[in-house]
Amino acid sequence: MGLALIVKGFKFPKRSLRGVDAETAALLLGAASDVAIVADTAGMIRDTAIQDDALAAELEHHADWAGRKWIETVTIESRPKVEALLAQAGPPDAPLRWRHLNYPSAAGPDIPVLHSAIRLPGDNRVVVLGRDLRAVSELQQRLIDAQQAMERDHSRHQQMEMRYRILFQMSPEAVLIVDAATLRITEANPAAQSLLDEKPRRLYGRPLTEFFDPESGQAVQAMLTGLRSLGRVDNIRARLAEGGRETDISARLFRQESEQLALVRLSTGGPDHLLAGHGPAAQLLDVVQNLPDGFVVTSAGGEVVAANAAFLAMAQLANEEQARGESLDRWLGRPGVDLNVLIANLHQRNNIRLFATTFRDEYGAVTEVEISAASVVHGEQTYLGFCIRNVGRRLASAASAVVAAGRALPRSVEQLTELIGRVSLKDLVREATDMIERLCIEAALEMTNDNRASAAELLGLSRQSLYVKLRRYGLGDLAEGESS
Repeated sequence: MGLALIVKGFKFPKRSLRGVDAETAALLLGAASDVAIVADTAGMIRDTAIQDDALAAELEHHADWAGRKWIETVTIESRPKVEALLAQAGPPDAPLRWRHLNYPSAAGPDIPVLHSAIRLPGDNRVVVLGRDLRAVSELQQRLIDAQQAMERDHSRHQQMEMRYRILFQMSPEAVLIVDAATLRITEANPAAQSLLDEKPRRLYGRPLTEFFDPESGQAVQAMLTGLRSLGRVDNIRARLAEGGRETDISARLFRQESEQLALVRLSTGGPDHLLAGHGPAAQLLDVVQNLPDGFVVTSAGGEVVAANAAFLAMAQLANEEQARGESLDRWLGRPGVDLNVLIANLHQRNNIRLFATTFRDEYGAVTEVEISAASVVHGEQTYLGFCIRNVGRRLASAASAVVAAGRALPRSVEQLTELIGRVSLKDLVREATDMIERLCIEAALEMTNDNRASAAELLGLSRQSLYVKLRRYGLGDLAEGESS
């Protein structure tokens, strides 16, 4: 449906427009519209006028419009609208009907033009007036793009909120959101509800200090008051009112719109407590978290409960959650062997130093490491701490000296023993064989007073074979005739 518009005429047209000839009327029509077309009632174009040279250049084949049917100059979906405009064209005093047509462009997208048609009285001619809608179309497209961008941002924010909400609800730690001004609880995850032994509807809106004994409640209030003024405070130890259970409390301040809220974490000394200190211990634990060597805490059976950033980097893990619950054996070089040896020794001696093994990351890359470990008892639980140091660079020169051609051979069983864990069994057997062979040749030469022929006979070798081995081990100087 076209848009009908009644145009009010001049009150005294014969007097105000007297003497206007065809040339002047053409100029007026061209100036009053962006695109003006004069056609017959059959739709054949007789003449055109384009106000803007840039628009005329962009309209496809505009110079050839005269003598063509108007319907052939527009896009396919606009052709029914051209027929409707010609059929509905009325006299100048009739309501105007506007229709949106699209013209093919010589470069770029189609050109939108809003048209109306007027039939000249007593004639079969139709004057078509058009307004360029490119500016309006561009604004509409910007509005659509802005709306789509807002919808994408809104959807992304909803997804982020959903992910954080799931993490908040599924976290095994007790976490609460507290109004920093009133100290009243606004949100609590299921772990916090279980720890405080309250249902959500009875938990929300109550001061956090109510859930601690009087002395601890004052300490919690002082902590959160200091948090609001300083932005960060040290962790404290407090006792719950119900059951007298002790818990570590840590808090961080954040802002939501005009409100200041505190994210409060309650830890009752489980595995995560091992890497969450309070007071002076927090400084030591910060050092552990930032050590260049990997540090991991496991249960008595070797399952990971906490790990520092260096361990995550060594294992090529994105976050600590990917390591928790996994056996440390997953990353050690000899599955089923190394961890069992470490745990057995820790149960006997409580600590281990410089245990040589290899470390395998998530992508199969193997690194030479040394592990020092200790066993600690926390409450009723036993935890094992492992410090894992990358020694690949330090051993590279030693290993290359042992394995590469022209290397110096071990001179004793003790030297071979030192290589266990650093060199493969195949290389160790080869080195032991070479060592025995050299010692036997040296003993034969000593027994025969350096008589090569007699030494070869004692060893059951041909002289040529003996000379080859002498050259290999660099034993004595061979005469020119002996080397042939």
